[in-house]
Amino acid sequence: MQNIRHLDKAAIEAWMAEMGLQTYRSRQVWEWLWLKQAKSFADMTNLSKELRQALGDAFSLPALTVDLTQQSEDGTIKSRFTTHDGHLIEGVLIPTEERKTACVSSQIGCSLSCKFCATGYIDRKRNLHFDEIYDQVSYINQQSLANYGQRLSNIVFMGMGEPLLNYQNVLQAIDKISAEDGMGMSPRRITVSTAGVAKMIKKLGDDQVRFKLALSLHAANDAKRHEIMPINDTNNIESLVEALNYFYAQTKNEITFEYILFDKFNDSLQDADELIKLYRKVPADLINIIEYNPIDFASFRKPDEARTESFMNYLGKHRVNARLRRSRGKDIDAACGQLANK
Repeated sequence: MQNIRHLDKAAIEAWMAEMGLQTYRSRQVWEWLWLKQAKSFADMTNLSKELRQALGDAFSLPALTVDLTQQSEDGTIKSRFTTHDGHLIEGVLIPTEERKTACVSSQIGCSLSCKFCATGYIDRKRNLHFDEIYDQVSYINQQSLANYGQRLSNIVFMGMGEPLLNYQNVLQAIDKISAEDGMGMSPRRITVSTAGVAKMIKKLGDDQVRFKLALSLHAANDAKRHEIMPINDTNNIESLVEALNYFYAQTKNEITFEYILFDKFNDSLQDADELIKLYRKVPADLINIIEYNPIDFASFRKPDEARTESFMNYLGKHRVNARLRRSRGKDIDAACGQLANK
């Protein structure tokens, strides 16, 4: 049975016409699917019982369900969702005074095997469909309203999976999230984070996307990056620099580097110097220096405060726009790199 959310407006109108119904009925259905985010045909209360029954006979309306919700002592909320075919994924609401951010997943598991990331130790089962990504955002938005009285201000694709290896679904989800008859969020408030798929970064430029891009860098030379991120074998730093410059030339969109500090691995002043040189090669707005969050599968450690401060001071002295991102949700395994359906 076909998922009704995989139809466009014209297809729903055509089905209504076949049923001998007026066009405005298709507009009502569309509103329920995307604006009101109905989870079943029974929710569509301004449609007749007969029409709801006919829709249910003709189409499916699979939606994510919430399997588990955990709230951190810092206010972060992690939700574990179940897909219609029984897989588990996670999404996180990260609240601060200034913003309410949804961190969403794009795949069930991940194929990239980054050594510091819990999701990297889970086999990739499949890509998430665009409506499943939309459901995460919709649900986390409802959480934000219920818990903090505010709608989401930002969305980051930094959850489970590599967004650029689920390219079409991620772009389609963002289209729906930013559409006036969807959630109406500005693409400028959406950031897609990639471990570095050079040809797809260029494709983002060709497609003239309007959202921000973040590169999960984590090491500023190929030898170290290869050690922790196997994707560097086929997408080395030079190819990523070229791709990011191409992306910026096409879109002028903001680019951020993400850089997790690992104790005595990538946190020396020499590492900082290499990072600065790389930063100068790309029109990056910001380097987010991220606290490492421990996971069961890896032996990395977070540097002590003195090493972290030394690294940050060195970047600041060289006029690099860098900020230290303190982890949130660590106590519920909701922090960066910890999502693993626990």
